[in-house]
Amino acid sequence: MHASNPAELYAQISADHDLTQALFRQALQDPSGAINRIIELGQQFGLPVTSQEIRTYISSLDDSVSKQWLVKARGGL
Repeated sequence: MHASNPAELYAQISADHDLTQALFRQALQDPSGAINRIIELGQQFGLPVTSQEIRTYISSLDDSVSKQWLVKARGGL
């Protein structure tokens, strides 16, 4: 895996407001499904990531919106 893939994927997802909101809603209802969807998006964008890379990257973020997402979706992340 490329070390910057999670960051690049996060940037692409964040740039799409509708996708970001859909993933947030999914994380509230089905956290592991949201992780799987992010992995699928990574494949589609040519930025393969693992579930552990996603968890590690989100945990390292220093912005309140991502931290809120992490807290609310804690079960799958």
